[in-house]
Amino acid sequence: MQYPTDPCASPRPASRRGFLKRLAAAGALGAMGTRALAALPGPVSAPAPVRELGFLNLHTGEKLRVPYWENGRYLQDALAEINHVLRDHRANAVHAIDTGLLDLLARLQAAVGNSRAFEVISGYRAPSSNEMLRARSSGVAQGSLHLQGKAIDIRLPGSDLLRLHKAAVGLKGGGVGLYRSSNFIHVDTGRVRYW
Repeated sequence: MQYPTDPCASPRPASRRGFLKRLAAAGALGAMGTRALAALPGPVSAPAPVRELGFLNLHTGEKLRVPYWENGRYLQDALAEINHVLRDHRANAVHAIDTGLLDLLARLQAAVGNSRAFEVISGYRAPSSNEMLRARSSGVAQGSLHLQGKAIDIRLPGSDLLRLHKAAVGLKGGGVGLYRSSNFIHVDTGRVRYW
């Protein structure tokens, strides 16, 4: 499966040395702070050489922290790992996660100044899982963007839910929903809308 690259990307094979450089750069980026990334419109395009995300799948217990973008290109091995962790655990179905969604999550972390791993309630959903959830709840859309790998339901330890929601709304990167009673927010890369 091919993933899009940034227009100014220069193809470069992944290597152990490159991986170590990404880790070092990610540490430096975290030390400097990433609030400036949140102010950028659209996908993150800051000069930072590395974008990294962490996830904890609350259903499977799987954890992942991985640099997924380096020097103008998405790292396909990292995207495959993310796709696996964010798979539909009910159907054990893996689907490509929208790289725009990953960039939106990176911008959200920068906006709240918190680089901890996202706790994932729901990432990709297979049609069978979506229909099962729709039968149980009126809050699940028939044409959910979860079906396309363009939506995720999350919380971020160390960040107040209302503050996280407000930051996501402020990014204007797609849909944002607040589920206060279940303690999570929904973000997607569809049209800008809030609930």
